[in-house]
Amino acid sequence: MSTVAAKKTVSVVEFLEAIFLSALEGDVQFAVWRKPGTSKIEVVLDSNGNATQVIPHLEQLPSGFILHPFADTKSAYFIPAETYFSFDLEADTAYELPENLVSGFDEHSFTSGETIRQLLKKRISSETGDTKEPTAKEAFLAMVEEAKQEILVGKLFKVVTARTKHCPLPTRFDLVQTFLALCAAYPNSFVNFFRIPGIGTWLGATPELLIRTKGKLFHTMALAGTQRAVGDNPVKNTAWTQKEIEEQALVSRYIVSCFKKIRLREYDEIGPKTSMAGNLLHLKSDFFVDMKATGFPELGTVMLDLLHPTSAVCGMPKETAHQFIETHEGFERGFFAGYLGPVNIGGETSIFVNLRCGQLRGDQVILYAGAGITEDSEPEKEWEETEMKCDIIRRFLLKPELS
Repeated sequence: MSTVAAKKTVSVVEFLEAIFLSALEGDVQFAVWRKPGTSKIEVVLDSNGNATQVIPHLEQLPSGFILHPFADTKSAYFIPAETYFSFDLEADTAYELPENLVSGFDEHSFTSGETIRQLLKKRISSETGDTKEPTAKEAFLAMVEEAKQEILVGKLFKVVTARTKHCPLPTRFDLVQTFLALCAAYPNSFVNFFRIPGIGTWLGATPELLIRTKGKLFHTMALAGTQRAVGDNPVKNTAWTQKEIEEQALVSRYIVSCFKKIRLREYDEIGPKTSMAGNLLHLKSDFFVDMKATGFPELGTVMLDLLHPTSAVCGMPKETAHQFIETHEGFERGFFAGYLGPVNIGGETSIFVNLRCGQLRGDQVILYAGAGITEDSEPEKEWEETEMKCDIIRRFLLKPELS
């Protein structure tokens, strides 16, 4: 008489723990994310041991997750959706755990947080590459002054200077709880975690959409200007300086210039308006295009190529700003200020600029942040802005439940 193994049902948190356990144990490439304005967590895993690189022709790619560094390269990394999961954080539902995840979870069900922590440390301890020494404040202030001089003599209109900050990976770091805490704290951000063995392990919560396509609709945004949210109604009561308004206007004009390059004149622009991302405020304008009505079925791919890197993370003119960054920053940005997101999943592609992020490596997290420099910039205030941006990830690393 044959017996059938009982199905195992678990909570959302347990399902997520089982996924992290399986992916880290198998050392496979995978990505976990939550889109802005939703409560759905999505996951792709690929058992292929080798990093996959593709030309980012979005309409021709299979379902998966794309990752492109800040550097101007023709190819991007891609995690095919060999396995795809999704579940709703707000649904009061018990999920059936797939058979391939049951054994590992059963073995570690009572110690899953500790097991994930040990597996993660084992994996990231072998990461190699640029050591990315933390940026000294004096060096950053000097870089801002140099950027202002380049602007004053007419070589640049704007340049985005970035820095790194190191944070020790806490002994009791809980990856799953940190990810969930970021989801709760930043409902309007793209919260993500990804790991490609031998390439990198990153965690982030970015507010900036680069391009989205769904059906016939194309969407992009111009996001710039930063200040801390204060008071009971910060969105309504915020006042923006001329420097911040002009900085955001430069990004909007850059998007319009890209439309002009492809002779696209029919688009809708909404904004600028104040947008809130956690405890920070930004100025945002949204741009929408009907791809069917305008005859641009591959607008996603075309605009992705034109926009990256945007003036919000590089500067204007793009080539001159890019050269300034390479000469003065003193580190490789890697995936910071690159782009990432799900491709062709559920009939939608949503790609975001990789901001408010940290790279997990060795016994630390390398945090990244940038500030848009114009002729009106004050170096000390730009440093303070990068501190605020680094804090978005840093404050959740030790005790996410208290943040």
